[in-house]
Amino acid sequence: MRSLLCAAGAAGILWSAAVVPAAADEPDGFTISDPRITESSGLAASRTHPGIYWTHNDSDDGPYIYAVDGKSGRTVARVTLRGIGDPRDVEAISVGPDGNLYVGDIGDNLGGSWNHVWIYRFPEPKRLRDTTVTATQFDVKYADGPRDAEAMMVHPKTGRVYLASKKQGGGGALYAGPQRLTTSGVNTFRKVAPVDLWVTDGAFSPDGSRLVLRSYFGARIYRWQDGRPKDLGSVGVPVQQQGESVTFTPDGRTLMYGSEGADSAVEPVGLSDEQLPDAAGDDPANGDGTNGKDGKGGSDTELDPAFIKGAMVLALGTGLVVALRRMLRRRG
Repeated sequence: MRSLLCAAGAAGILWSAAVVPAAADEPDGFTISDPRITESSGLAASRTHPGIYWTHNDSDDGPYIYAVDGKSGRTVARVTLRGIGDPRDVEAISVGPDGNLYVGDIGDNLGGSWNHVWIYRFPEPKRLRDTTVTATQFDVKYADGPRDAEAMMVHPKTGRVYLASKKQGGGGALYAGPQRLTTSGVNTFRKVAPVDLWVTDGAFSPDGSRLVLRSYFGARIYRWQDGRPKDLGSVGVPVQQQGESVTFTPDGRTLMYGSEGADSAVEPVGLSDEQLPDAAGDDPANGDGTNGKDGKGGSDTELDPAFIKGAMVLALGTGLVVALRRMLRRRG
């Protein structure tokens, strides 16, 4: 995928002034400087290596996963996967409680025309260096037919894998895989909840109590209860040329949002109040859990409702253009 229209960026800049919170103790963002990473489409904070984020290209790159230093933006390792087929449309990455990295080759931009997609799993390397690892490949299908998806989340407590389908104008859904993935047959994912969002990525908080799903221009956060999401409302997103990825920081207090494109930025957004995972609790520095803001995860600035409506219309139109361009590129 390529950069969005300049008009969308201008609208997003103004929009972000109203919806993106800033916490005093949130980590700095960084820029992915590796010229090999031009379509970063997934993001996962390492649990083995503090300050390291795992990412990958969308497509046309090969079986490669990159470890990026969250301070310098420099690639410190490239992992080559062997024992799998040719990756088709890699869209997501997640860390499981078993010490493995899960990679979702789950994209399907041709209207959900592939009868199965794949998930790859391999142990997170203990040393950060260029290496080749043998990965396990799992065949995946949906109980209600093929779907286009860009979000894959592994629950950090149960290890169950979830996928969120992507559908223009809403109408997507969250799907749960079997309790344990198997290589002996197809793994069928079943719908557990509707999702009214054009989902491009998602992530569980480290304690498993929150789920965030993002789109190009927005995000929603959910309380995770009994294997289902309870909507807690919207959460701020930064201005990005094409918002594609999201992950929680290891302490669960901040979301890190990633984008596609050369020299793409990964940017933080602090959480507050009910958005915070249960294990994070209130911020003792503020005493009221508001991260220094208004307790609603937003800024103190308000925008005129007419402007907000216009910005939303512009963003929707730009999203349609993005989808059309991507579809044409795939078919080409």
